[in-house]
Amino acid sequence: MRNNRLKMMIVAALFAAIISVAAQIIINIPPVPFTLMTIAVMLTATILGAKYGTLAVAVYVLMGVIGIPVFAGMKGGFGVVLGPTGGYIMAIIPAALFVGWYLGNFGHTKAQAIIANMIAVLIILALGTAWLKFAAELPWNGAIKGGMLPFILPDLAKAIVAAIIGIIIRNRLVAAKLI
Repeated sequence: MRNNRLKMMIVAALFAAIISVAAQIIINIPPVPFTLMTIAVMLTATILGAKYGTLAVAVYVLMGVIGIPVFAGMKGGFGVVLGPTGGYIMAIIPAALFVGWYLGNFGHTKAQAIIANMIAVLIILALGTAWLKFAAELPWNGAIKGGMLPFILPDLAKAIVAAIIGIIIRNRLVAAKLI
């Protein structure tokens, strides 16, 4: 049992590193950059589940908060989390927890993973946009136009891709007794 826990903690750390790399793949659309961080987060939660998926995402966020440059554009530090994009960064933790919880309760199928990941997108966009509104002192329509509308379709597409690929990878890792 102890070896399995250690193995899963190492896997969670590996996924935190994958999220860090994915966050650097950027299309800069002010005020919020378009990155592959969200697809990496959804893959992590789909593959690892609630406990270790959320752990991996929380480790990623913690690395950035303490100053390791893992956020988009090689940024790090508490100031980034307090800035306009901080809500999106913090929102990935409850989004990952939700995906893992949902799949744990409703089954690890592609259809359920698509539903879970699409809801996760809505969690990230809603919390991130709300934070953007207050942190950047924008009106609601400005926050929604700049922080939500440009991301809805691409993020929903990423959710579908993450769900399908995540379930395939998860099934293969489970079959190989690696997770």
